Amino acid sequence: MALKKFKPVTAGTRHKVGNTYAEVTTDTPEKSLIAPIKRTGGRNNQGRMSMRYIGGGHKRQYRMVDFKRNKHDVPATVVSIEYDPNRTAFIALLHYADGEKRYILAPKGLTVGATVMSGEKATPDLGNAMFLRDVPFGTIICNVELNPGQGGTLARSAGSYAQLDAKDGKYAVIKLPSGETRLILLTCLATIGSVSNPDHSLQSYGKAGAKRWQGRRPRVRGVAMNPVDHPMGGGEGRSSGGQPRSRNGRYAKGEKTRDKNKASSKFIISKRKK
Repeated sequence: MALKKFKPVTAGTRHKVGNTYAEVTTDTPEKSLIAPIKRTGGRNNQGRMSMRYIGGGHKRQYRMVDFKRNKHDVPATVVSIEYDPNRTAFIALLHYADGEKRYILAPKGLTVGATVMSGEKATPDLGNAMFLRDVPFGTIICNVELNPGQGGTLARSAGSYAQLDAKDGKYAVIKLPSGETRLILLTCLATIGSVSNPDHSLQSYGKAGAKRWQGRRPRVRGVAMNPVDHPMGGGEGRSSGGQPRSRNGRYAKGEKTRDKNKASSKFIISKRKK
């Protein structure tokens, strides 16, 4: 992926750093794989605001992405790499040998015309989905299942990846993007490669309106509120607000929120980086 820095023609482009979308090959999605999205504006079924800072934004259509990769041992050809407004990564349109079409998360480096496959017959090549028991040690993977058949839930955002470090009995030892190392069953699927669009985090919107196009309204700081609205509000002049905490009084920046007795804790070998 390549970035482009805009010339300061206007105030909004002065600090803007955008994406060239060099990998994207078409701007028209596959009609059979899109569905409408109803915007809520952060309101519930009574019309009352239940989530703040949501509203507006450009109209979107949902692309039905296949995270399960459960069409095993059938080769598919990559027809296009497409932009998806609902996620940070790019998606790839596959045409399977039997005529079916599906979207998948596009790994970095996947090109039009490439052939991909999932299942036991798949080889450890870019874009193939394999069971962890068949993946070689040290391989970079993404879209990793946490439970067999559930569909990929780990390492799905732009540029992220996990790594297979070892195999222990019926488990694989996986190092996740957060730095956490944990055990995952060898019967889970993962895609070979890292997720596309790795420079996404280096983009700069340039102006507040570009954030509004995403459907995100301005977020008010707690220290800028009155005492009735937030625990950190009030004070004479610009006060720091004291101990950082949420609107409901839960301490931020350091308090552990994970349940001590959570069942899956036994699968975590080393915790994520602080």
